[in-house]
Amino acid sequence: MAKLEEYRKYIKQILTEYSQYYKSDNQVEAQTIFDSEHDHYQLVYVGWKNKRRVYGCVLHLDIKNEKIWIQHNGTEANIADELVALGVPKQDIVLGFHSPYKRQFTDFAVG
Repeated sequence: MAKLEEYRKYIKQILTEYSQYYKSDNQVEAQTIFDSEHDHYQLVYVGWKNKRRVYGCVLHLDIKNEKIWIQHNGTEANIADELVALGVPKQDIVLGFHSPYKRQFTDFAVG
């Protein structure tokens, strides 16, 4: 249980940090979505810019079976390496945006 709480804390920390990077004209906001009950976590952009709707998921991470699943990474950063730097073992990180077949060729968990 301590590991699960630790992983939740790390994910929230990373998403909150990335939400601060986005500089907006106040019409687009970076929203962090933390569902600790079901372990779904996202950073999304929501709003309007130049009379056009802005909505999109920037980061999406889940915790399933005591592993952190990186479902989507719309940044240039390597979120998996940031998790490793925080102390998460590579075998507890799944690159969910890769097909199950390709995951075996990474240094991370397959699922």
